Amino acid sequence: MESAMNNVQENSAVSPATPSVKDLVKVLYGGKRFDNHVDEVWPNLFIGDMSVANDRYSLWKLGITHVLNAAHGRMHCQGSHDFYGSTVDYYGVPADDSPSFDLSRYFFPSAEYIQNALDTAGAQVLVHCAVGVSRSASLVLAYLMIHHHYTLLEAIKKVKERRWIFPNKGFLKQLLVLDITLRKIS
Repeated sequence: MESAMNNVQENSAVSPATPSVKDLVKVLYGGKRFDNHVDEVWPNLFIGDMSVANDRYSLWKLGITHVLNAAHGRMHCQGSHDFYGSTVDYYGVPADDSPSFDLSRYFFPSAEYIQNALDTAGAQVLVHCAVGVSRSASLVLAYLMIHHHYTLLEAIKKVKERRWIFPNKGFLKQLLVLDITLRKIS
């Protein structure tokens, strides 16, 4: 994956069908800005920030049954099985919101966690990080690409219908590599 990442150029597309990071940033800047702590971006799949993730009453009102914390162990994102109790299933991803952090190693395990949760009757899944725009959004984009066969650009547009997101450039490059890899497989 790393060698493929080296091939993803910041300003030029890999193929006519593959947008550049610069093109993706333009798409991400556009559109309506939502100012919610949590938004349902796909049926029964929510992206949120740490304030909603740390509020068990809000989670109960939303009917959240599964939490994927994309900032596990980070300040103010200390979620755990103990915090949520037996009514909420918890999965932690110890990601830094840094362009140099390799989030791609969590794309498939997180996508599997989300899909398995959504396959459970009555499940509502919250994917969150500190602000709910970079780490959590990247994992949800990867899920849509892996399980629903969206291209990266299609996934971004789909999520942006419901929530303003802005994965950092390093995560965008990793998602582009995933996009290219998935298209070669299909």
